[in-house]
Amino acid sequence: MAGVQDRVALVTGGAQGIGEAIATRLAADGAKVAVLDLNADAASATATRIGAGAIGIGADVSKADQVEAAVERVVAEFGALHILVNNAGVLRDNMLFKMSEDDWDTVMNVHLKGAFLCSRAAQVHMVQAHYGRIVTMSSTSALGNRGQANYATAKAGLQGFTKTLAIELGQFGITANAIAPGFIETAMTKATAERIGSTIEEMRERVAATIPVRRGGVPADIANTAAFFAGEESGYVTGQVIYVDGGRGLL
Repeated sequence: MAGVQDRVALVTGGAQGIGEAIATRLAADGAKVAVLDLNADAASATATRIGAGAIGIGADVSKADQVEAAVERVVAEFGALHILVNNAGVLRDNMLFKMSEDDWDTVMNVHLKGAFLCSRAAQVHMVQAHYGRIVTMSSTSALGNRGQANYATAKAGLQGFTKTLAIELGQFGITANAIAPGFIETAMTKATAERIGSTIEEMRERVAATIPVRRGGVPADIANTAAFFAGEESGYVTGQVIYVDGGRGLL
């Protein structure tokens, strides 16, 4: 199968966690990968771990000039850009009455504006090639989650954004799909557990007890789904949101 062999991918927020797992999986499947992260050193370190055919780029996805420069560097380095994974994200959780404007704006800028800027810059090259795959990270929190008015709103917005891209870009051979992870064990979820006075082990066990598959998720679970959406064979799948949550939504 063609999959992502010899394709060029850009993964935002790719230095750790889900982003790193996706970048690593795409590279293992034969793609050239650009790892973009706010932390340039971490991006370079991840690219080094991935090996030949990977580069690290430091950029703030909420800044148009930095995004455009990053995309142009990818094209200059690899000759094309076929796959964009909008994964960069942050948490600024708080109850509504405690949430600051900065908490709100930061989350909106990284998740929503970041996906917009990256997709806008990437589609120029995808349209020219008449081929592209845009994969965006939503979340089960898009359905609403206590203490995450900002994050839930951003993730719900990304689903609408994805469906709109699918409508606008399909005629150019570009698909747009989203992944909505449930509990995935990463440094971010570990920090969240600690912030609420728990541990990642306790959180994992609590989640596992309430979902059909009876285990917590790991970054590879999301990377597997991203690889499907990114593959050449998935060209008839667009505008979709897959919930990768161990069956949480069934209960």
